[in-house]
Amino acid sequence: MDIKVIDAQLLQKMFIAGAKNLEAKKEWINELNVFPVPDGDTGTNMTLTIMSAAKEVGGIMEPDMENISKAISTGSLRGARGNSGVILSQLFRGFTREIKKYDEINVEVLSKACVRAVETAYKAVMKPKEGTILTVAKGIADKTCELLGESEDLEYVIDEVIKHGDYVLSQTPEMLPVLKQAGVVDSGGQGLMVVLKGAQDAFLGKEVDYTLETVAPAATAVTDDLPVDEADIKFGYCTEFIINLDKPMSDAEEKSFKAFLESIGDSIVLVADDEIVKVHVHTNQPGEAFTRALTYGSLSRMKIDNMREEHHERLIKNAQKMAEQQKAEEEKQAANEPKKKYGFIAVSVGNGLDEIFKGLNVDYIISGGQTMNPSTEDILNAVDKVNAETIFVLPNNKNIILAANQAVDLVENKTLSVIPSKTIPQGIAAMIGFVDDMSVEENKEAMIDSMSYVKTGEVTYAVRDTVIDDKEIKEGNIMGIGDEGMLAVGEKIADTTVEMIKEMQDEDSEIVSIYYGEGITKDDADALVEKISDELPDLEVEVYEGGQPVYYYIVSVE
Repeated sequence: MDIKVIDAQLLQKMFIAGAKNLEAKKEWINELNVFPVPDGDTGTNMTLTIMSAAKEVGGIMEPDMENISKAISTGSLRGARGNSGVILSQLFRGFTREIKKYDEINVEVLSKACVRAVETAYKAVMKPKEGTILTVAKGIADKTCELLGESEDLEYVIDEVIKHGDYVLSQTPEMLPVLKQAGVVDSGGQGLMVVLKGAQDAFLGKEVDYTLETVAPAATAVTDDLPVDEADIKFGYCTEFIINLDKPMSDAEEKSFKAFLESIGDSIVLVADDEIVKVHVHTNQPGEAFTRALTYGSLSRMKIDNMREEHHERLIKNAQKMAEQQKAEEEKQAANEPKKKYGFIAVSVGNGLDEIFKGLNVDYIISGGQTMNPSTEDILNAVDKVNAETIFVLPNNKNIILAANQAVDLVENKTLSVIPSKTIPQGIAAMIGFVDDMSVEENKEAMIDSMSYVKTGEVTYAVRDTVIDDKEIKEGNIMGIGDEGMLAVGEKIADTTVEMIKEMQDEDSEIVSIYYGEGITKDDADALVEKISDELPDLEVEVYEGGQPVYYYIVSVE
């Protein structure tokens, strides 16, 4: 097979196939992360980023290079989450900026697009680090340039490029000692290769499922606000399945099966063709529906929902909906008021931490952090809700800073200033450093300076065995992680926390602030304070309820 060009229709299929391949393997990619913390990881962030674009790409009925390029770039840009997701979106952004100028992609255009993709991504990262997704992407771009003039057959070129990408990926542990110590390749680079291999499958004409999950409004959605009594639900189980027919269902069999379903339920939908039958029925005996269906063939995509439980959930959702409508009305009224000079957005997770930021005059809290990195679009949506001329954004997580920076160029009619806070304590310190009558630049400098006096430690548990900073870690161990790496590993939460604080403090340290998370009681936290006071009597200790998941304690030393 000698294929010399990729047209827009084929590119559309290739992109969706790459996205679906990544989605299918995201947990495997998550497992490659060096730090074994229980969080939302590289695979998750890259998948959410690319699927945001794939849904836009999949919705194009008449694809051409320009509308496909716009969908890929805009969708991934707004959906970007985490550092890996932002870098992936920048690779797509650079790639599509080049290909949109052409009607088809040949070897020369592919090479130019790969080079531009790498240039764009490197510019987006302040301190590019080799041994990462950037290195793999650069290796791929270099290989496309090397192959220029060697062959015009894209099948050959793409195969050689992917082989070289795999080789560069295999070398990432030699470039980053932390990868070698953990015995893994770079997870972002692996994610990129998974995308490319999915795209290659579509290019070669292999069978790929191009369907994308979409959330369609239920047919009964208009009744959500009606006061339906639970007693009105005659048949309690919404049952759906597909019959994979052993042989085509005759008209008589279809009529008989439908009559049977009517005898055990209502709201029946039955659609048959030569190979499958799609069935929907409300019944009190879903098992009987399955048993009868098995006489015609095997079953798949079986789904049973308890409609009485859904009724309770609907009532709760309606109450939430009313509260959201009221909040939207309040926000609308606030938007009509004159803009204030400064506003603040902070990323936080946990009711206690949220309240602390609100007490420091933060206008809007984006729920997220280590367990789920907010996207660029999440940040843009928050900006819309803050009625201020200049808005300071506190990411409070190193994996969110790039997404926040990406939002700066997309904001209209407001100025966005990102304070590069990497932790919750840094974000709190930055807010304390703000002075209302100073300029934007003076405040940014003062807030960043305030962060520099704070050291952060986080205590969580290991989800797998690994070795980090020459410390052997077993699944279930308690870990104390500082700004620069692993500080303590132990069996008990309190002991590990104290050991971590000992590593964090120095002769200038005066105050320790402790924010306790989910699953930690006030008594647990008070006992920890007593232990710290006994072992480190020169430090003043303050304790606050944080309510954060994943981390037993977040600690600051200043």
